Amino acid sequence: MEKLIGRNQWKWVDWNSEKMDLNQSSSNEGDPVMTSWLNHIGKDKTNSLRVTSLENGEKVINGSLIYKQSYSDENDYKIFHFFLTSGQLITSDLEILSMNQDALYRLLSRTNNAVEGFLLFLGELMNEMLVEIDRFEETLKILIWSVRKRNEIGILELVYKRRHELLICKNLLIPINEVKMAIDEINFLDIQDGEFFTCTCKRIERAMVLLNEYEHEIDSLINLEEVISSHRGNEIMKTLTVLTTIFTPIMAFGSLWGMNFKHMPELEWRYGYMFAIVLIIVSTALLYYFIKNKGWTGDLLKGKKKGSFFK
Repeated sequence: MEKLIGRNQWKWVDWNSEKMDLNQSSSNEGDPVMTSWLNHIGKDKTNSLRVTSLENGEKVINGSLIYKQSYSDENDYKIFHFFLTSGQLITSDLEILSMNQDALYRLLSRTNNAVEGFLLFLGELMNEMLVEIDRFEETLKILIWSVRKRNEIGILELVYKRRHELLICKNLLIPINEVKMAIDEINFLDIQDGEFFTCTCKRIERAMVLLNEYEHEIDSLINLEEVISSHRGNEIMKTLTVLTTIFTPIMAFGSLWGMNFKHMPELEWRYGYMFAIVLIIVSTALLYYFIKNKGWTGDLLKGKKKGSFFK
């Protein structure tokens, strides 16, 4: 597909890498930069960006951009390729726009050159990413309250799952920001003050701010989980230690009178059984009083309050 678009009739060529003919006509056919880019179409599987010049001295930006990535499958992603000069935009596998064709061409008709057209595409790409970030915000809010309601190992798993999703979003956003910086670096005429450059920059900045803030929130959740897990681990060890200590008299006297020695005077006592029970109860009670008086039991014997992190 090849069209003349906008006020200055810049050219947009859109190809499908699986069906395209590398010998398709182009105003820059035979240029080594164009030839090198054409040879890499369909082969590049990662983000790439080149800022260089054509033989006629015209500045050009070309590369590949991953714009969608599955959260669960590393090999499930979508990538498109682009070749951009001031008067020409060539794209391959560009399927990023959710708007209908009429609305798209109405917006493209307001652009002055190919760079503004490419910025329009990036802006729409960022718009879709911001929608995904809004969905991520909803799941993060649910997770934040789940930590308080039912703190368990499954929640910690969800926290790190959200953290992984956040890393994927940032991994998608960083190359887009790099492309914006490359356009700014070349300093195309009348681009920085245009509405498309400003709008796209604001959307990229908004997405980066949101992801950074959500990263801080998830880090706080992870720190909170680590503190709670450490505290509860200490409480469990303390509980086991205290319970073992309290039941020491029972185990000690039980072991003593469970021996099979021939001469054990206590076995002949008339009230030996009652004496043993009383001795065990009294010694256990004295030991418990001693531990509690020292403050070693703390809140171990209190039930955990619903919705509380520690109590």
